[in-house]
Amino acid sequence: MSLLLAPWTRLSLLVVLLAAAGVCVVLYEPQRILSEGWPPGLPVGAAVLLFAAAYGVATAALVPRPLLNLAAGAVFGIPFGLAAAVAGSVLGAGISFGLGRMMGRDAVRPLLRGRWLRAADDQLARHGFRSMLAVRIFPGLPFAVANYCAAVSRCGWLPFLLATAIGVVPNTAAYVVAGASASSPDSPAFLASFGFIALSAVGAAVVGWRGRHRLTSEPACETRDPAPVHPPVVSAAPHGP
Repeated sequence: MSLLLAPWTRLSLLVVLLAAAGVCVVLYEPQRILSEGWPPGLPVGAAVLLFAAAYGVATAALVPRPLLNLAAGAVFGIPFGLAAAVAGSVLGAGISFGLGRMMGRDAVRPLLRGRWLRAADDQLARHGFRSMLAVRIFPGLPFAVANYCAAVSRCGWLPFLLATAIGVVPNTAAYVVAGASASSPDSPAFLASFGFIALSAVGAAVVGWRGRHRLTSEPACETRDPAPVHPPVVSAAPHGP
């Protein structure tokens, strides 16, 4: 029993689980929903909930979110598609965060010895909401990678999920609008959404470069004892008469 609870054993199980999920994605090809659509006859509300649940599991299994966002827009249109995609994003982030924290954190945290890694971990611990909000609005890291990295850090559950729910809305909306208007690629809606996606990619590159420069230029936040102050040495030599 103690072997199953060992940190590296749990991390290995997480890797196997993610690998199995990836194989299932390749075999079942969830991207077929882009061309086949949702099964007919299913109520819209139930379809949105099922899509959000499938979306969450798929993102935890490392399926790229842009593909799922396009599918949400193509299948449900803008209002329902955006609701399904945002709900699925939060659900998938929660699944990834929980798995990473329970099965991988104890094994990976002792490896966070580099200066940049320590600084990033301290940033997420002290400013979890603000840091995760920036990651979501300017998605330089893949969604699943950001989830599992946050799980290893000292970021709390509430700031992580709240920042995810708010931060994914702009970029997700752009992809949903693009998916909903993909049949008319010369329409203003499609062109605007495509332009926003391009601008967010540039913004992510700029924010990532500035964040990395700031973390590498600042010393890692470690508690160090101040240098001891020695009292002046009093000489025992005799003075003048």
